[in-house]
Amino acid sequence: MTIEDLSPLASLGWDAEWAAAFAAATEESKPAGSQSSRSPARIVAEHRDRYVVRTGDGERSAILAGRVRHAAASREALPAVGDWVVISAPDRDGAAIVHGVLPRRSAFVRQAAYVVEAQVVAANVDVALIMTALPADLSLHRLDRYLTLAWESGATPVIVLSKADLSADVESAIAEVRASTQGVEVIAISTATGVGLDDLVRHLVPARTAVVMGSSGVGKSTLVNHLLGAERLRTSDVLEDGRGQHTTTHRELVVLANGALLIDTPGMRELQLWNADAGIDAAFADIDALAERCRFTDCAHGTEPDCAVLDALRRGALEADRLEHWRQLRRELAFLARKQDQGAAAAERARTRSLTRAARKWIEEKYRDR
Repeated sequence: MTIEDLSPLASLGWDAEWAAAFAAATEESKPAGSQSSRSPARIVAEHRDRYVVRTGDGERSAILAGRVRHAAASREALPAVGDWVVISAPDRDGAAIVHGVLPRRSAFVRQAAYVVEAQVVAANVDVALIMTALPADLSLHRLDRYLTLAWESGATPVIVLSKADLSADVESAIAEVRASTQGVEVIAISTATGVGLDDLVRHLVPARTAVVMGSSGVGKSTLVNHLLGAERLRTSDVLEDGRGQHTTTHRELVVLANGALLIDTPGMRELQLWNADAGIDAAFADIDALAERCRFTDCAHGTEPDCAVLDALRRGALEADRLEHWRQLRRELAFLARKQDQGAAAAERARTRSLTRAARKWIEEKYRDR
């Protein structure tokens, strides 16, 4: 299949399932008796108070309907780059109105910075290209975090070791990452020499969405520009120690020449988990498989007898550092769950106080002049 074989909407990933979801969402979002038309669009960029959406007719600016914003139970429910949305004709400012978000097939979600709240980094993604630069940026613990969230999202992760031309021993780096990532494909690339790019492009096919993720300066925008064949995204020079510099400031979905869809993301200095139990099980599949052979189903792999995980540790079949990182991520999720419960309770108390104040004000105004 080539891009020429697809309709404008299908080239963005549209299919019969999306059409059915759109029909259902349109009925829900359209007020009774309304004659305004609705059409599907995909979010390709998100700014402070506006979105850029792409339809079968091209790109346009869009704003979120007030009703949708107020009805959103959380930030996670708001549109994100990669989402399919229901829009109506532009308003007087020329912006289309977003009336609803179609149910996501996948979503890369992390905890937002500074608040206990989910942030959708990219939606409806098929492949997560997790980039880390050689030699200075390679961190197995950081890769574990990305893999946990990638597996949780529903996308297929691929690890991309960038700047391979700067490394003196690429094969050792590949072997080290493969040994730690449970069968995830690892590709070493260099946009300077072209090494590995053919292997990477195999994952970029028409109407399929990939997201490029990684720390600041690993070469995400440079890779996207290379694949686009144009300097569309701003990049910075590599520093003397081989580290790149942060350039991308917002998420953006671009269409490559071959019809593949690619979401570029800003570098993440901090990647906190969010509701990722299944993701941890997948990222640490070796520990999960060992745990099934423990005597107790709720074994904590601490001091319990007949613990298969501890036995593997004693035999050298499991690295102590890997087990400790698994424990750290599990503790982090448990702590997050407690904060979420506290946050939900605080929100309910605030809602009750607000309703009480509103009721008291209404009563005072009603009986003030009697």
